[in-house]
Amino acid sequence: MAVLDRVRSSEATGRARGAAGIGLLFAAVATVVWSGSFVTSRALHDSVPPVQAAFWRWIIAIAAVAPFALRETWRQRALIRRHLGYVVLAALLGVAVYNTLVNQAGLTTPAGHMGMIMAASPVLMAVYERLGGKRLGARRLVGMAVACAGVLLLVGNGSPAPAFAAGDLWMFGAALSFASYSALLRRRPAGIGPLSFLFTTFVLGALMLAPVYGVSLAVQGGFEPTAETVEPLVYVGVFSSAIAFFAWNKAIAAIGAARAGVVYYLQPVCVAVLSFALLGEATGPLQILCMALILGGVMLGAAGRAN
Repeated sequence: MAVLDRVRSSEATGRARGAAGIGLLFAAVATVVWSGSFVTSRALHDSVPPVQAAFWRWIIAIAAVAPFALRETWRQRALIRRHLGYVVLAALLGVAVYNTLVNQAGLTTPAGHMGMIMAASPVLMAVYERLGGKRLGARRLVGMAVACAGVLLLVGNGSPAPAFAAGDLWMFGAALSFASYSALLRRRPAGIGPLSFLFTTFVLGALMLAPVYGVSLAVQGGFEPTAETVEPLVYVGVFSSAIAFFAWNKAIAAIGAARAGVVYYLQPVCVAVLSFALLGEATGPLQILCMALILGGVMLGAAGRAN
């Protein structure tokens, strides 16, 4: 009997490790793909107004997800209607507010800087989980501290006391919104499938943005649909929205917001590489040193466990 119990315990441990590995992989996929969205937001800053970029991002995302999600969403319509308040709040935080603030920040803040500031969101995710009664392992806390140190040095250009511009403050608002959305995902009502949840939040978020989009059109005028504007919007609509949000939601369900948030620290590194390659934003010895700190913190924190 003792042998059988040990076998069952070993199998359960193996399954838990496998699920954690898959969750970390989903978090890494979402993080890498989202890194490109900061570069596109910066690239579009002088050609597409922020609200218009956000609105068309979600219209494209809706079109990308609809063929896979419509049937499931229709079957679960009564359940979605029952939990409409929750779904509306998730759409507000994760769709309408978060990405619009990112686009607004892109008007004045370099892409690399945007990615660095967004690395504050894992700390906020961990705070939410701690407030919810979940204890965080010492290893994970140390990993977060190391990664945070790298982020602060990057933002402060070598100084631990950085000075923030207006665009930086928009990004801090985006980080707060994204962390709140991620914490909310753990409370997703049972029975609402991942695709129907994704599709419904995309639709509701686009509806929330529609009046502001109309005001932007009236005040700022539209943008010219050229390859330079349409291709980045397709990227953020299909990859950074449909694919990355699906992967992130799966990661949260598997390993929780705090642990997925540790992987999210990879984003400043990815953004710095992409912004250097595509936008010509400089990456020097300081950036490389800080990236090493961030990567080290991610590896340490991802290996940690909650108590």
